[in-house]
Formats: sequence, C-alpha cells, structure tokens
Amino acid sequence: MAVAGQTFGIVGALSAFPRRLAAREVERQFGHLRRGITRQTTYLVFGRGLLAKSGETEIEARFDAERAAGRWLISENGFLRLLGLMPVPTASALTRQSLIEQAKLSPRVFDLLSLFDAFEHESEPYSFRDLILARKYADLIASGANWSAIARSVHRSGQVASLTALSLHHAGRDAIYARSSEGRSELDGQLLFDLQTVDDAELEDLFALAEEAEADGDYQQAAAFYQRYLAIDRTDSVAAFNRANCLRAAGQQLEAAHDYARAIKLDSSFVEAWFNLAGLMGERGRSDAARRHLAKAIELDADYADAVFNLAKLEFDAGDFDAARRWWKRYLELDTHSEWARTAERGLQYLDLQSRPRTAG
Repeated sequence: MAVAGQTFGIVGALSAFPRRLAAREVERQFGHLRRGITRQTTYLVFGRGLLAKSGETEIEARFDAERAAGRWLISENGFLRLLGLMPVPTASALTRQSLIEQAKLSPRVFDLLSLFDAFEHESEPYSFRDLILARKYADLIASGANWSAIARSVHRSGQVASLTALSLHHAGRDAIYARSSEGRSELDGQLLFDLQTVDDAELEDLFALAEEAEADGDYQQAAAFYQRYLAIDRTDSVAAFNRANCLRAAGQQLEAAHDYARAIKLDSSFVEAWFNLAGLMGERGRSDAARRHLAKAIELDADYADAVFNLAKLEFDAGDFDAARRWWKRYLELDTHSEWARTAERGLQYLDLQSRPRTAG
C-alpha cells in the first residue's frame, strides 16, 4: 500500500518510534498524519501506549467501533514497516486462518494481540514462530489470563520472537511471567527501538490532559492545555481544531475562528474544520462566508450530509430556492430516515407549493 494520499491517525502513544519522526516520514511520502481520528482517516495506528492508558474493555470498544467504520487498523510495527522504517522479518506461508485454527485462539483475541505486536509479524503471511507464540498465548488465556496482560508483558523481554524459547505462565489475570530451572521471573527488558523522548511524552500527556478537560466540559482549561501543546508542536492541525471547539463552547468566537483558520492553514483538507468554521460564521451573521466554507467542505467530502443540509438551509434563508432545492435533494440521497431527512422533505414540499402557479378563486 502506498502512503501517498492516505490519512493516518494514531490513538495511544507510540512506543517503538518517536511520533514526530514518523509524521515527518509520512509527509515526505506525501501522506498525512493526524493525532486521533477525522472523517478522512483511512488508516488508524494503535500505539502500544494505549495499553498503559486504557482498560481492556475501552480498547475493545475502540477496536470494534473503528473496524465497523471501515478503517484499516494497524499496529506500530505495521506502521513502521509500511513507512520503510523497520525491516520485515522472514516470512512463511501461514495464513491468519491457518494460524488461528492450529493455535485454537479466538479470531478476536488474535486480532487484538496482532494489533499490539504480540507476534513476529503483524499480518499474514505469518511464521512458524508466530504459531508457537499463538499457542502459548492460547494456553495463557485458557488458564485465565487477559489478552491485554499478554500484550503489555511481551515487549518487556525485547524481541517478541525470543518468547518462543520461554515457558510462559500467569499469576492472576494481569501478571505474565517466565518459568525456568532457576524459578520464575517477570518479563523484564527494554522496549524495542525505545527512542521516545521526554518531549514526546510531555506532548502525549498534554494532549491527554486537554482531551480530559474537554470531555469534562472545562473548556477554558482544555483550551489552555491545547495552547501549551501547540507552543511545542505548531504543526498539529487537530490540536488547533480541538482548541477552536473549546473556545467556541466557552463563548470566545473570535479566538475560535482564529484557531479553525489555523487548523485549515495547517491542513487545507481538514473537512471538519471547514464545517465548524462555517457554523461559527453563520452564528456571527456572516452568511456568505458560511456558504463558502460549507461549499469547500462538500468539495472535499461530497458525502458530508451535515454540510449539505446546512448549505441547503442557508440557501433557503437567503431566498435562493433553486439552490436550496438542489441541496435538499442531495441530502435525501445521503439520508432518508432521520428527523433531518423529514425536515428536508418538508422544505422541498414548501418549495413545490411556492412554485405552483396561483389561480384566482
């Protein structure tokens, strides 16, 4: 798969490589890397730092939601190999289905472990070492271990493939250890290619603090955290967009408009930024600007139903009934069941009535 033209998102901190270096390489190959997820995200990288920040249930919910949304989910190693920053290990001819059947490991657990690089390969074809690992993991899970405990533990020993020579056991659901003739020991060691810098860690923590404050409705605090983040990394369009949303929620419209514009300047294809800026312009009575921004959002994403509906309403309010009719018809091609669809239908009915010739009674 070529990187050019693809939009990558990341959830969780990267453990195997500094995010900024990965972002630089993605841009060099004419792709786009954003923190988090937008409508245009095609590939979503699950950073292994997510294992330290989120519980198993939360990770599984994210996994299910993003897979249902049709995005390609890839691991850190898969991401780095895609960029050419990490070598591909010697492969064999084992398919995913063959490995699952031979190891007697559930497909769901297998995919989750693969997503956090618990195997030598992150995708097929898999190696014989991967089959050995899969069997060991299946035994651990059968004896009561969590898949997330396995994923957190395996990278402590360095090369994952080295675990094929160890006898793995668990103590409780969250502790995995190796047993040898000398007794049992934790799976200790340094993370593979652990090049993350203090600044990268600080950035991750700042972004997490900002998201937490935003989720709690503390928009001023969230905006302050996003601003501190942007002082370190001035290139992050998602951080600028999120800060604009917080400022808008806090009633600071001018400042919000500035940050929406900053997000667009950093990434001119940021559809949500165009859409939200249009909404803000509409709230401020600047209908012409709102119309232009909505048109740009639709140009970038022709199936963006919310933008189509809002543009139809703007045209109706401005008295351009032909344009309103055209956009409401387009909206009904995208949505036929919601309350917004009922509103569009009523709008079209009204326009039909207005267009009928009047006769004398």
